[in-house]
Amino acid sequence: MSGALGRETGASGAEREREERASGADHERGREEGATRADREREEGAMGDDPGFARARLEQALGHRFARRELFEAALRHSSFAHELERDGRPATDRPGLADNERLEFLGDAVLGVIVAHALYEAKPAWREGDLSRSLHALVERRSLERLARRIGVGPCLELGRTERQSGGEEKPTILADAMEALIGALYLDGGLEVAARFVRGAFGRALDVDAPRVARDPKTALQEHLMAEVGEFPTYRVVVDNGLEGDEARFTVEVLLQGEALARGVGRSKRVAERRAAETALEARTESAE
Repeated sequence: MSGALGRETGASGAEREREERASGADHERGREEGATRADREREEGAMGDDPGFARARLEQALGHRFARRELFEAALRHSSFAHELERDGRPATDRPGLADNERLEFLGDAVLGVIVAHALYEAKPAWREGDLSRSLHALVERRSLERLARRIGVGPCLELGRTERQSGGEEKPTILADAMEALIGALYLDGGLEVAARFVRGAFGRALDVDAPRVARDPKTALQEHLMAEVGEFPTYRVVVDNGLEGDEARFTVEVLLQGEALARGVGRSKRVAERRAAETALEARTESAE
């Protein structure tokens, strides 16, 4: 009996040794995996700070490898960067039309409008012109383009002047939206309408689906209809502040008035944006008071 007990004790000891060795191996593996994961995270962080890596990821998001690199580079070059170089006697490029992204922005705006209008026309055969126009404007407006630019990582790729970069230019909505339009223009020039359309349709896919809902009337139209039905008069708008700062998101303050009485105010980088925000506020206030 004591021999059997000894054998059992020996077996238990051997099993404990095996378990301890296995536990030690698991622990060592866990340490190695943790170190490897930390190394990967450090490498990815370092690559994320590299403009070349950021631009490679942006091209991947655009779904196109640029053959004419100067177009891609110009689309990401803000006027502040080009102006700084010119001031220092160093032209941004030997091609005047590609010194910054403003010309590409102009082209991209038109290309984007055509692509989205065509997609809506095909997807919404039952919609009337007003429904199509409202949906088009909602998709191509600056806020929509800014969100898209953030989503695909445009900000870290931008070439900005020192002052603009120090003031957080790569996060500014206007700069991001403008660069997004410029990139669409560059896609069109480098790959043609098909390449630009593939990106745009992919970016706005759900909004261009056949079952996407109609977009509500813009606030100015809605307020106008509301006031005409209520008092039989149109509202008017007047600028009460213009600080003169080009590109400032709060440059204009606009009042909306009815029969000379101010209903609400709105602030924006343009008179149109400020008027829309004033109309939104006025409409909300009258709707709430009616309830």
